[in-house]
Amino acid sequence: MGSNRAAINAAVDLGGPFLWFSCNDYTSKTYAPIPCGSPKCDAAKGIGCVGCNLPPRPGCTNDTCGASPYNPFLDVLVSQGFAVDTFYARNRAALPEYSFSCMDKDYLTGLAAGATGMLGLGRTQISLHKQASTKLNLPDTFSLCLPSSGIGKLTVGIKRDITKSFKTTPLIINPVSTYPIYTVGDASDEYFIDVKSIDVNGGRLNVKDSYFSIDKDGVGGTKISTMQNFTALHNSIYKPLTRAFVKAAYDMKIKRAAAVAPFRACFISASIKKTAEGPSVPEIDLVLAGKDVKWRMRGANLMVEVDRKTTCLGLVDGGSNPRTAVVIGAHQLEENLLEFDLVSSQLRFTDSLLFSNTSCSRI
Repeated sequence: MGSNRAAINAAVDLGGPFLWFSCNDYTSKTYAPIPCGSPKCDAAKGIGCVGCNLPPRPGCTNDTCGASPYNPFLDVLVSQGFAVDTFYARNRAALPEYSFSCMDKDYLTGLAAGATGMLGLGRTQISLHKQASTKLNLPDTFSLCLPSSGIGKLTVGIKRDITKSFKTTPLIINPVSTYPIYTVGDASDEYFIDVKSIDVNGGRLNVKDSYFSIDKDGVGGTKISTMQNFTALHNSIYKPLTRAFVKAAYDMKIKRAAAVAPFRACFISASIKKTAEGPSVPEIDLVLAGKDVKWRMRGANLMVEVDRKTTCLGLVDGGSNPRTAVVIGAHQLEENLLEFDLVSSQLRFTDSLLFSNTSCSRI
């Protein structure tokens, strides 16, 4: 970022509204605050005006469009200001006047080691893909491939036809915002998909359909999140799913082990057959909208080796009253190529690339 090409290490927040990072040590000749009431402030959905009593610097200016960057790990929303500067992508493409927000370094707690901010990829006018597609005249699409090891991929504006195994399902909109602060009538910026049911090893779970739908208050449904480590499910889905998985594992002669928090279904590692794609265990399918569309979770995507003797089902109990019934977490996203097409409002996705003898770091 900026005239000094400062490297920004940011956690990727799939549903986040914009880029924010610590500006405490940030200097740039091309930095400029966004004035409150300006068209750029409107595009950013700025809230009021902010000022600063200290000497002017990035993150401390007067008459500035109000921003509310949020650190979900601290559950803290901070009053800051929006600004613009030049964003330089790894391929050297430059995005001038890129809108973002500063954050004080005291509010970075909870981010991965070395991260100084968060990169938002949500459905907003100032997310990375929207700003890049607008400034570079590209289609508003982006693809994300989180690696289990090595380097992952984040690509904007280009469709990646690396495999014939892409599946397609509609992206749906939650009509009620899921951000900590919003205006009544604002829809959520996060990405929801229409899960109809869940199968465990081919058997349908007996779960109320209502959990999978989004009600008028924005409660329920299924979203994809890079901020959630492991897929979290409503307690009334998690319990029958775990029971079905344990039974199917028993049928495969996989032996139970004591639970290791936050997981409840754990097994003796030595009783699980190993494959190139991870542990050989029962499969879990999210049955999606579309003709015969299923998101299959298996092998390394499903299991977590907590120690040398114990391997656990990497799903967690989301409680009895979660805002979202199913939150697909980062562990289940690893080695899956996801393409978000905001033009057609569709998600194209693969099963684990490991089953195609490749990986995120090799595409």
